[in-house]
Amino acid sequence: MKVKRSKTMKAIINVKIYDYETYIENGYCIYGKEILEVGEMILFPDFDGEIIDGKGKILLPGLINFHTHIYSTLVRGAAIPFLPRTFRDILEQLWWKFDSKLDNTSTYHSAMVYGLESLKNGVTSLIDHHASGIDITGSLDALKRAIVDKLGMRGIFCFETSDRFNITECIEENLAGLKYDSFDAKGMFGLHASMSLSEETLDKVSRVLKGAPIHVHVAESIEDEEDSIDKYRMRVVNRYLNYGLLNKDSILAHCVHINEDEAKFISQNKAVIALNPTSNMNNAVGSFNIDLFRDKNIQILIGNDGLGTNIAKEWTYFFFAGKAGINNAAGIGFDELLKYIIGSYEYFGRRMGIKIGKIKQGYVADLVLVPYLNPTNMNERNAFGHVFYGLFDNFKPSDVIVKGKTLIEDYESILDEKKLYKNAHIASKALWERLGVA
Repeated sequence: MKVKRSKTMKAIINVKIYDYETYIENGYCIYGKEILEVGEMILFPDFDGEIIDGKGKILLPGLINFHTHIYSTLVRGAAIPFLPRTFRDILEQLWWKFDSKLDNTSTYHSAMVYGLESLKNGVTSLIDHHASGIDITGSLDALKRAIVDKLGMRGIFCFETSDRFNITECIEENLAGLKYDSFDAKGMFGLHASMSLSEETLDKVSRVLKGAPIHVHVAESIEDEEDSIDKYRMRVVNRYLNYGLLNKDSILAHCVHINEDEAKFISQNKAVIALNPTSNMNNAVGSFNIDLFRDKNIQILIGNDGLGTNIAKEWTYFFFAGKAGINNAAGIGFDELLKYIIGSYEYFGRRMGIKIGKIKQGYVADLVLVPYLNPTNMNERNAFGHVFYGLFDNFKPSDVIVKGKTLIEDYESILDEKKLYKNAHIASKALWERLGVA
């Protein structure tokens, strides 16, 4: 059989293929923007398109970061005075001080660096939760131009509405983001956290939301719950529920300190939770309760809260931190972990209107090619064990493909990396001057 050739058609051959469901020991994958054909090498058709030899490598779906803060890139190395005693101190002494000085130029260049480093860690799509005090208007377009238009990734964007900012501008910027309507870019409605959102602000948001999903920090620290109970005589999730904000597919990040009733409301309203294990440990806010989430059948996503770009490692931290949080060494099994990973692709595909996360005909060609020589037998029954213990801890793909286009080839970007970092350095210098730091 001969596969009809097109200018963009490629084939990866002699490669292990695994998509968290199906494993092929020695296979091929033919693709354009979508996957066209997958099979075992003994069935490889007569093909005259571009061929990539994947011998000694494994082909996996690209990873997704479900909660991040791209702007964190430009805080790297900044000598901001910092001596926190509480979680609110962390916000006030570092992040709120930092994001208040961000403009659209620094936002764009932070996204160029963050997106590139994400790609090099096999992350092909991300969901960002943005904040910038100098420029609110146009900030989501700055992110989209970098992540989607320039780097070629997929992204969902929102602005974290907060009483620290001009609320009208926050709302208008989120509504502008909700107008993104491609297979590459979408919007959500961003809210920071209950402790920075007044009743008046929630009321204004409720009047314009029209069923759109929100993206919000929930009970990241116990202070968020204490603030809500003290000021409003109710817990955090109840506040959002009262204003009709807890819509289907809403992302509630962290949820470390929610109680059983809040978990029930999240489940009933078909919202999801994005966990950020590394960030929680770094901020010493506590451990999430996996028993609570599984008991209420809540979909779990994984993010990193802007702390690096290695989402493969974040899945391993979820696995280990989840066990530690419930003090049960057998608390999370591979079957359950696989359910969350597969479900996370289904969530993203639903939001974007694409089929993603499988290496099958008709799914988008968002793929990573990772060197791996298995020291023990590898088959369909134990493939995930190899990926989890053999790859996720140090996940470095040689090639990264998004929408059929190779963006990382032999570990290098197709863009001018030196120029990209130089531009970011210039933007960060201006930002640091505004911050008054060296």
